[in-house]
Amino acid sequence: MPKVAVYDMQGNTVGELELKDEIFAAPVNVALMHQAVVTYLANQRQGTVATKTRAMVRGGGRKPWRQKGTGRARHGSIRSPIWVGGGVTFGPQPRDYRLAMPKKARRQALKSALSSKVSAGNLIVVDELKFDEPKTRRMVEVLNNLQVQGKALVVTGSDGRNVVLSARNIPGVDTIRAQDLNVYAVLNCEQLIMTKEAVEVVEEVLA
Repeated sequence: MPKVAVYDMQGNTVGELELKDEIFAAPVNVALMHQAVVTYLANQRQGTVATKTRAMVRGGGRKPWRQKGTGRARHGSIRSPIWVGGGVTFGPQPRDYRLAMPKKARRQALKSALSSKVSAGNLIVVDELKFDEPKTRRMVEVLNNLQVQGKALVVTGSDGRNVVLSARNIPGVDTIRAQDLNVYAVLNCEQLIMTKEAVEVVEEVLA
């Protein structure tokens, strides 16, 4: 079982934590992680973009001029796609971009992402993260104590409201609940910071 040091909010080592092999020491499947990221990003798309065809554009019911005898090109509507203000040919219409991925594959991809962070030494486990009130300054101090550099993802347990409010104004720092952890969030950060409670939740969900 991989072992990681457990820190307190002052950056002091307060213990050691054994992580489950099947979750934090799983084989890293790059192709599976790629599929999970593509699926996640596709599912974030709203698909509400729309353009108007010539049938939807207002006006153009009358033929602009007679068919013959004017010397001009023949036209039947001023809302033709070749006219300014006309409809759009083959423009985007509302659609569903959602992709499906088997549950077992999603879970294995998340295990791969977590294992890659552990093997690279980019997982930091904190005994607890608790603030009496939201304070960005306090969160910055905690990150400095933990020597966090670059983009960071803070994974909280059940009660992390003050942590989320304290970190949301810090550039390069994101927060997420352990229940909502996904492959994209894990791979999109340089350092992964998890509380002991968050580790327990993840191990329980992925076990």
